[in-house]
Amino acid sequence: MPNGIVKANLPSKICPVCDRPFAWRKKWARDWGNVVYCSDKCRRSGPEVRPSKP
Repeated sequence: MPNGIVKANLPSKICPVCDRPFAWRKKWARDWGNVVYCSDKCRRSGPEVRPSKP
């Protein structure tokens, strides 16, 4: 039995820019409450550049 956390049990959020789910990462452990975007690219884009759906 491997040690650690099962990936299926990790908390996740939805990125407001790309609308994709992203999971908790160990490097975000202290700051998970403030994490909003899934990546630096989405953070730089911000929610105002979101493509419109036809």
